[in-house]
Amino acid sequence: MSETGTWRRVAREGRCFLRGRHGPLRRLALWSLLESAHTFLGGYAVARALDDGFLAGRTGTGIGWLVVAGAGALLGALALRGVFGGLADLVEPLRDGLVRRSVRQAIGRAVADPGRAGDSGAVSRLTQQTEMARDSFAGLVLIARSFVFTALGALLGLAALAPVLLVLVLPALLLGTAAFLATLHPMAVVQRAALDADEALSARAGELAAGLRDVVACGGGASAGARVELLIAEQERLTGRLARWTALRTLALGVAGRLPVVVLLAGTPWLLGRGVSTGAVAGALTYLVQSLLPALDALMTAVGAAGTRLLVVLDRFCEPRPTAPRGDAPLPTPPSPPAPPAPPAPAVELRRVRFAYGPRAHPVIDGLDLVVGPGEHLAVVGPSGIGKSTLTALIAGLLPPGRGTVRVAGAPAGRAPGHGPDGRRTLLPQQAYVFTGTVRENLTHLVPGPVPGDEVERATAVLGADGLVARLGGLDAVVDPGRLSPGERQHLALAAAYLSPAPLLLLDEATCHLDPRTEERAERALAARPGTLVVVAHRISSAARADRVLVLDGTRAVLGTHAELPARSPLYRDLMGLWNAHA
Repeated sequence: MSETGTWRRVAREGRCFLRGRHGPLRRLALWSLLESAHTFLGGYAVARALDDGFLAGRTGTGIGWLVVAGAGALLGALALRGVFGGLADLVEPLRDGLVRRSVRQAIGRAVADPGRAGDSGAVSRLTQQTEMARDSFAGLVLIARSFVFTALGALLGLAALAPVLLVLVLPALLLGTAAFLATLHPMAVVQRAALDADEALSARAGELAAGLRDVVACGGGASAGARVELLIAEQERLTGRLARWTALRTLALGVAGRLPVVVLLAGTPWLLGRGVSTGAVAGALTYLVQSLLPALDALMTAVGAAGTRLLVVLDRFCEPRPTAPRGDAPLPTPPSPPAPPAPPAPAVELRRVRFAYGPRAHPVIDGLDLVVGPGEHLAVVGPSGIGKSTLTALIAGLLPPGRGTVRVAGAPAGRAPGHGPDGRRTLLPQQAYVFTGTVRENLTHLVPGPVPGDEVERATAVLGADGLVARLGGLDAVVDPGRLSPGERQHLALAAAYLSPAPLLLLDEATCHLDPRTEERAERALAARPGTLVVVAHRISSAARADRVLVLDGTRAVLGTHAELPARSPLYRDLMGLWNAHA
């Protein structure tokens, strides 16, 4: 949208806003007329005090005119008090209207696209931008009104003293004003871009906060962080541009605010030679220094800062705008690479692995050797805090070993260079991740590319999650994670893992919130799918179903079958007794 279109749109909305507020505008104008009288008396009384009083030898007359000037100052103070009272009748309705419009825009976008993430830019509009518009509008009205009526009083006073004064002063004023006006359009463009960047950064931060686990799980941290860094760099660049235009505007203010005084002083001999009295020159100087130039300086400052800011902010409320900068569409999630075919190498291989949380910390795992073959079902057991989750994190590549090697499908377990998830494995933690989206999206987000509907339905039936899907409203129903129980979230996550093409599944107590029957059905289904299954066991039944069991006991580990381990591992024997007692 062009700046001309922006001016027209905002001007149209402004006229609609002011059309029904004639009362407050009339009160402001009447109080401001008193300010014009104060300005007129300020310079005219000084001129009369000099010409008719002190320079003519009539001290009393001079003092009398100074008293008149003082009375004019009191009149101006009274006018200012009335102006502030009427200003609230304009400013507060504007803010209330913008708040209502912002809420309507956010609700409209949510109703139009319920599946989309919340409009994070609405937070900036509802809070920061409404207050910015309120303060900018109040300052602009106050200063623009003051300038108009102050200039009216000053120009009438100059004409009353000597019309030739206008010929000398006005060109310098107009030159500085023209230089100032030339900076308004570029500053408005930069201000608009800065607000675009602010809303885009707010929206991007909201998206990242809502899907942080998704970003980490998919290996998109670098990509997501790079986009945020670009937005921050854009804000920095725009701030620099705005500072440069502000410097040029300050130069224009200097021309408008100082050049008329210099011209008047330099032209004083010429004025006196043409019959202009000394008092008239002093009165003209009073008009410039005390009234006209301060009012002009305040107006230019307000228009240059508050005015352009108000224009840009109001434009955002006049018509819905995208929250991202032009041409900056949200990055799609990089597609997952296809799962490699099962190599003859072991699915998981650990050699002399040692890991500690810190250089001086006691090792959680020390000297562990483990080989898990393709298609094998391994259960990991041990007391709480013994290192079971640490082991799955090492296999998943989330933690680097302090010593030794961890390999998955014959390659180092650490994440390969590039973006996107590692197609070799899928990790399900205890706190199952379910995001706001459809049931189908929650079940297929680990699969690159579309998944046929009958395949999704078969997966939910095999895991016994078809009843849950029906209760949620079907595959195309929108899921609210906050309304699901922990067990329901785990059931959906297990179905997603079943559909995942990764040849290695890591379940870190991912069935702890399921009842024993549902847990057994899910584990048998996941063990029957092509690939390798490593389960951190929550119940003895999980260990009994596994091909082999790894018992972690401090830094020692014992590997064997469920039948042989009670004779080989006292800890496993104790765990069996504890689990059976609970059962």
